[in-house]
Amino acid sequence: MKEFVNDMNDDLLIKYLVGETTDEENVRVNQWIAASEANKKYFEQYLLIWEKSKELSGKSTVNEAEAWERFSKYRDEKNQSAKLVEMTPKKSIPWRSIAAILVVILAAGLVYLFKYNQSTELVVIRSSENVLTDTLPDGSVVILNKRSAISYPKQFSGNTRMVNMEGEGFFTVTPDKTNPFIIHAGDVDIKVVGTSFNVRNTPGKTEVIVETGIVKVSKEQQSVELNPNEMATVFKNQLTPVKQKNVDELYNYYRTKEFVCNATALWKLVDILNEAYGANIIISDSRLKDLQLNTTFRNESLDEILKVISVTFNIRVEKKNGQILLQ
Repeated sequence: MKEFVNDMNDDLLIKYLVGETTDEENVRVNQWIAASEANKKYFEQYLLIWEKSKELSGKSTVNEAEAWERFSKYRDEKNQSAKLVEMTPKKSIPWRSIAAILVVILAAGLVYLFKYNQSTELVVIRSSENVLTDTLPDGSVVILNKRSAISYPKQFSGNTRMVNMEGEGFFTVTPDKTNPFIIHAGDVDIKVVGTSFNVRNTPGKTEVIVETGIVKVSKEQQSVELNPNEMATVFKNQLTPVKQKNVDELYNYYRTKEFVCNATALWKLVDILNEAYGANIIISDSRLKDLQLNTTFRNESLDEILKVISVTFNIRVEKKNGQILLQ
């Protein structure tokens, strides 16, 4: 594997792309990307190859064991002195499949594209501390929540429209039955042809909530199909997506600027308020956590929302040492 500046290498990038990095490793990769334009360009081209590899993986007939041996031999010969990232094997990661995919890429000549073809550009959008709206090459629109990112080719090609995302975003996808729209969110794939839905990708799980149309959510060989007002949760340590009805509208807060509570548990509203306002609200009395609230907050400040909560449930709100205690 190639070793490059700031002690970054391809092993860690692969681990990052399949969603198996720790929080510390995520920080390391993101800092490396931001360190220079050359690092950013390298990552963008690497990500393009990764997306192509996922497209090829379903079509490949390569012998994975043989591919792994060839891949390992090639890596060892070229990098006898390279420092490799320590990785703990996990049952959920098909590492030999990844190696096989990379061998297919080499055979297909995508490494040439990666190193020399400057005409293929990857667009990377990061929202930082602001909610951003972005229009994709096919006219699809994504609204990114804070601290989220999306990447995609400057022009979609082939018979799929592939994007990669981290964080949270709401997608309104332009219908095109002949060219499915596929989102890679960690180790989860979301496939649609034209619909609207929300994706929330965090280190521990990925959630997909559908508003219109039909969405297929997959992890490895397991998948579920979602209709409007349904959601799927995919936990990092589980293979099968969990499907259920969605009765919560709080997920929409970052694009509607409203907190809609329909028999919403107080702990769930508190989680969203902490995220939206960068607050540190703590429910100090566990008996209050499941109290249900029915109201909609529009353009209220955090103090105004806390006042309504206090009056509604007859509880005390105390600000202390950077925390807001509900008791």
